[in-house]
Amino acid sequence: MKIVQINTVCGTGSTGKITVDLYHLAEQAGHDARIAYGRGSSPADVHSFKIGNTLDFGFHVLRNFCFGNSGFGSAAMTRRFLAWLDTVKPDILHFHNLHGFYIHVGMLFKYVKSHHIPIVWTFHDCWPLTGQCAHFDYANCCKWRTACHHCPIYRSDYPYSLFRDNSRQNYILKKASFTGVKNMVIVTPSNWLAEIVSNSFLKEYPVKVIPNGINLEIFHPANGLTADSSSGTVNTPSASKIILGVANVWTKRKGLDFFLQLSGMLNSPYHIVLIGLSKKQQSDIRSKYGSRITAITRTADQSELASWYQRACVYVNPTLEDNFPTTNLESLACGTPVITFDTGGSPECITDKCGIVVEKGNISKLKDAVLSLDKMTAITALTCREQAMQYNKNERFKEYFSIYESLYTHSSSLPAPESSYP
Repeated sequence: MKIVQINTVCGTGSTGKITVDLYHLAEQAGHDARIAYGRGSSPADVHSFKIGNTLDFGFHVLRNFCFGNSGFGSAAMTRRFLAWLDTVKPDILHFHNLHGFYIHVGMLFKYVKSHHIPIVWTFHDCWPLTGQCAHFDYANCCKWRTACHHCPIYRSDYPYSLFRDNSRQNYILKKASFTGVKNMVIVTPSNWLAEIVSNSFLKEYPVKVIPNGINLEIFHPANGLTADSSSGTVNTPSASKIILGVANVWTKRKGLDFFLQLSGMLNSPYHIVLIGLSKKQQSDIRSKYGSRITAITRTADQSELASWYQRACVYVNPTLEDNFPTTNLESLACGTPVITFDTGGSPECITDKCGIVVEKGNISKLKDAVLSLDKMTAITALTCREQAMQYNKNERFKEYFSIYESLYTHSSSLPAPESSYP
């Protein structure tokens, strides 16, 4: 089969890494694999096509700022991409994140419908079923169930429509574009998101839950390892019990404020290490909480990240909106238990033998959970690792290929595709 994946990025970030992992598995299985992406660069060993460019990205962002129609710009770049698809003639299209200011989703779905190409669409967030946002949990908004309007977060949340709330029209356009595809399966990493999809305008499609997978060869328990940051060796107080937090971008929604509060509620030997902070956040935290929090900027080195998981006594994930965070899995794979808020799909990989799920937003119970870990003899490095073994990326991602085969077989009964693109 010829399989073309489409994502915002290729090889970077969680979705970009998943895309490349699937690409390599497809190649190993003898398929003709390609990746189309919008931003950044592609690994040298990946057969890829870059859809956008910096100038087009800027125009798409500006268009969204002014008119609030993220996902409905980049028309010229999309025509160029669809012309490339005509030459490739894919048997399967696998969508990941179609938002990110690089493709016109209306044109893309018009092409898909006219060419009868089978689709697998992995939802890494909620953007496909809302009129504006990628996450609505923090805002406690349920307008997506009927029709988005008067968006409460259109200015404050990605994709940041600064001058106009266009959530109603965007919802109508997305619904018209995304429904009516003859041969499409939606994949979600969590049961929580699968339930959301079943109550949205996309409920006509079958939904398959395939949890995210991780590299168990990189993330594993180890003895006596140290960790280095990009600026040199990072030292933490001797004999300290490290409470670890990791995020690509630290915001209130990711729980940064809970760590700041927690630092004043826990005494020695507990010490907090936060990874993924901006330079400004790092400077602010060092000046205000330097003796209680070790502040580290983002790292792309997975081995370095694994060494921090290995050193920690617990990984705390006080997220206020999430789908199925892979950081929970990475920690468990390193033998480190997880404490997380009962948010979205975050608790779905946690059992009473590998962590604790805490009432969302309850800082007092979060502190109690940290202190209670020493007494919970059922939680060990072994039980954490055993739980993580269910999420071997090679095994989890193979589940996609049975979907590919089923869709490909079914597509043979559909009418012949048209030869032109919009």
